[in-house]
Amino acid sequence: MKVIGKRISILKKENLLSIVILPTTDKKKLTLLFLWILAWTTCGIIVFINYFKLHDENVKLFMIGYLSFWFYFEYTIVLAFIWKKFGKEKLWIQDGLINYQKEINKKGKIQTFNIGLIENLSLVEINSTSFMDTINQSFWVKGGERIEFKSQAKTIRLGMQITDEEALLLIKEVNSALN
Repeated sequence: MKVIGKRISILKKENLLSIVILPTTDKKKLTLLFLWILAWTTCGIIVFINYFKLHDENVKLFMIGYLSFWFYFEYTIVLAFIWKKFGKEKLWIQDGLINYQKEINKKGKIQTFNIGLIENLSLVEINSTSFMDTINQSFWVKGGERIEFKSQAKTIRLGMQITDEEALLLIKEVNSALN
């Protein structure tokens, strides 16, 4: 077994290449994310409880809008926490097929692609001045895939929040397995 960085492991066998990418190894940031969720949830519950004490219709409408945004961010941050705590990406190449899975607690949909239909395995470039690229590479969100390929006109991205060096090494390993 070969290890790239602290999060990526590669297993090569006779006709199998298996890659596992963990979302994080930083327990301090994960604890901070959990504390942030607790604080955010507490604030939302307090605002929700106080909604029923209001009498002005305009203030009630504002609170509904506020709670809608609150719920959206609650949902996305809880998903990010669950991913960081229990998730992993799996990619394996075997018998002429590439299988990719985003797994959480041994569950997740497996996408299968024929090797003959794979095109343009490449690094996703990050623009350091782009707001969205900066957000996608932050610890607090789920996303920021760094490798992409095309299969039957569909773009598939993987390798969440890995570095350029790790992504290039993974591309090299996958290309050698494909050839």
